[in-house]
Amino acid sequence: MRPLTFLLLLVASLAHSLPQDARSSACTGLKTRLHLENTTILSAEHLDISQPKNVTALGTCQTEALASTSVCRVQFVVNTTTTSAVHAEAWLPDTWYGRFLALGNGGLGGCIDYLNLDYGASLHFATVGSNNGHDGTDGSVFVGHPEVLNDFAFRAIHVEAVIGKQIVEEYYGSPHHRSYYLGCSTGGRQGTQAALKYPDDFDGIIAGAPATDWNHLIGEITMLARYIGAPHIGTSPSFIPPALWDIIAAEILKQCDGLDGIVDGIITEPDACDFRPEALVCVGDSATEGCVSVPQLEALRKIYQPLFGPEGELLYPRYDPGTEEGGFAQAGFNGSVTTSDWYRYTIFNDSSYDFSNFTTKDILLSDRINPGGISTFSGNFSEFKASGGKFLTYHGRRDEAIPSGNSKRVYNLISKTLGMPSLDSFYRLFLVPGMTHCMGGPGASRFGQYGLVSNAANTSSHNVLLAMVDWVEGGSPPDTVTGTDFGNGTQRVHCRYPERSVWDGEAYVCKALDVPFLDKPSQNA
Repeated sequence: MRPLTFLLLLVASLAHSLPQDARSSACTGLKTRLHLENTTILSAEHLDISQPKNVTALGTCQTEALASTSVCRVQFVVNTTTTSAVHAEAWLPDTWYGRFLALGNGGLGGCIDYLNLDYGASLHFATVGSNNGHDGTDGSVFVGHPEVLNDFAFRAIHVEAVIGKQIVEEYYGSPHHRSYYLGCSTGGRQGTQAALKYPDDFDGIIAGAPATDWNHLIGEITMLARYIGAPHIGTSPSFIPPALWDIIAAEILKQCDGLDGIVDGIITEPDACDFRPEALVCVGDSATEGCVSVPQLEALRKIYQPLFGPEGELLYPRYDPGTEEGGFAQAGFNGSVTTSDWYRYTIFNDSSYDFSNFTTKDILLSDRINPGGISTFSGNFSEFKASGGKFLTYHGRRDEAIPSGNSKRVYNLISKTLGMPSLDSFYRLFLVPGMTHCMGGPGASRFGQYGLVSNAANTSSHNVLLAMVDWVEGGSPPDTVTGTDFGNGTQRVHCRYPERSVWDGEAYVCKALDVPFLDKPSQNA
C-alpha cells in the first residue's frame, strides 16, 4: 500500500467542509469582507455542481470553462505595480484537506489554466491560476511595459501564492498546511523560477517540460526555422515540405526504433539515435520525390545537432530525433518563425523585424538583455533544498517544442553546482519515452500531470500530483512513475534520471548508471 492511502485516511478527519446552507453566503461574502493589499475581489460565487457544466471564463483566451466540482469560485485582480496587474481565479472545493495548489501558464500566454483549476479542485486542492500578468497570447503587450514583462518572467506565480493563500485562509477559517505547484512548458519554467527566487512559496513543485534557459531555447527554435529557409521558404532550396517530413520521420524510426531492443514506434533514448539523413539523399538528376536534396540534407544535419554559438560554445541541446511525425511537430517547420513576438517586442523593439539576418549573435544579445531575468538557468537550488522543498520534473522524449536533453542538462547543472552526485533527496526527473509536449503521443503519457484526462488511475504510483503529496507529507519519494497511453490503456513504468529505461526481453525496467554527473559530456551536456 502506498503511503497516500494512509494519508487520505488521516486527513479525512481534518477535512474542512462547510454546511451546505453556509457555503453560498461564506463564499459571496468574500467580496465585501476580504481586504488584501493591492487586491480587488471582482466576484465570488458558489458553484453547486451535480453534473459537469460550462461556466463563463475570465479574459479573452476562451469564453467558457468546464466545472466538474462544487467550488467557491473567486475572481480577483492584484495590482503588482502602478502599471501592471495580475488577474486570477481561486477554485475552493467544498471538501478541503488543507492543501494549496498554484498553477502555471503556457507559451507567451496570459491565459488562466481552467483545465487544471477544475482538476486541482476535483482532488480537493484549493487551486489558484492567473493570467500571468497580461491577457491573451500576443507578445505586443510587453512593448513599453517592463513591469508586465516582470509579471510574466517571475512575479505572477509569487502573487498567486501570496494572495491565494490569504483568500484560502479567509474562506476556510484556517491556513493551508501544505503548498504545491503544477505547471508545464512555460509553467515548468515558472515552477523552476519559483524554486530559485521564492524558495518558501511551495513545499512541492511539479514542473513539466520546463522552458528553462529561456533565451537560448527561444533562439534554438528560431534557428530551426532559419535552417529550412525561414522567412523566405518560397525561394529557399532548404525548405522541407510536410510530405517529406513524413518520409524523414519513417526513416528515423527505421534507423533508431530498435535501439532499445524492441520495434514499437517509440525511440526510448533519442540521445542514442545517430540519425544519418544521407540515407534519404536523392540519387540522379531526375529524382525529386521521396528523397532530400543536398540543401535539405544540410538543413537536416543542422537540425539534429546541438546549437553552438559563435565561439563554439554550447547554447542548447539538439532537437530530439523521433518527434517529427504528426501535424503539430511539423507546424514548427512550416516556414514561419513561431518565436517572432518575443524577439520583436522584447529584444529588438521592432514589430517589422523579419528574421532574414537572424544568427546566433542575436541569441547572445537576448542573453545580455535577459528581459525580466527570464533566463531561468541556475543550478543553485540550495535555498529550496534547505527549506525542505521537493521538486519533481518530467519531460517527454518526443517533445516537439522543447528538447528533452535540456532537462538532463539542468539536472547535471544542479548536481555540479551543489556538489551532489544524486539529487534524489529533493529533486527527481522522469523522462517519458514516446510522449510529446506535456502530454500525448504514442507513449504512456497520462500520469496525472495535466487535467482530469491525464488521471488514468487515481493513485500515487500513477499520478505525479498525488505522488508529490506522498513525498511532502509522507516522506515517500517516487522511485518510478507509471503512465498509461491514450490508445488501449497500455502502461509503462517511467524511470527517474539518471536511471535508464531498458527492455529486458519481456518488459521495460529501470537500470542505474554509476556516476551520472561525471559522465563524458554528450551532445546535450
